Amino acid sequence: MDLKSYIRDIPDFPKAGIVFKDITPLLQNPRSFCYAVDAIADFLGSKRTDAILSIEARGFFFGAALAYRLQKPLVPIRKEGKLPFNTMSVTYSLEYGTDTLEIHKDGIFPGQEVVIVDDVLATGGTMGAACRLVGEIGARVSSLAFLIELGFLNGRQNLSNYDIYSVITY
Repeated sequence: MDLKSYIRDIPDFPKAGIVFKDITPLLQNPRSFCYAVDAIADFLGSKRTDAILSIEARGFFFGAALAYRLQKPLVPIRKEGKLPFNTMSVTYSLEYGTDTLEIHKDGIFPGQEVVIVDDVLATGGTMGAACRLVGEIGARVSSLAFLIELGFLNGRQNLSNYDIYSVITY
């Protein structure tokens, strides 16, 4: 299936010079969404996975579907202040400042093998921070999975210590 035909380019969003990859058409088509989730699930099928972690917000679509399909716990990673219980956090640098990700302290445990899922791999900054958060808990990232990889932004090189799978690459 040509999944790129279900990705809509939105020029100059959220700011001038950016071409946003809108996954809404893929999500609205059950066949393309199932195909994408199945592709990631097939990749993860042979991996040891104790939990599926997904990053706010669009990563939740794929993380939830994968957790259901693979019958694994789903653990959200969210922006600071969005989780209601005791959290651990990591702050990381962005081009224009910093941001913070959080996970519930009881979401994963030392020694567990986890997969982290997100919609897009761009520079790898957010995913790198999520990996640091997992490491600080004492768990291990077994794989990273994405719907889309923007290869020209070199995020894979910034995450070169991890097993990475992307369904679509631009």
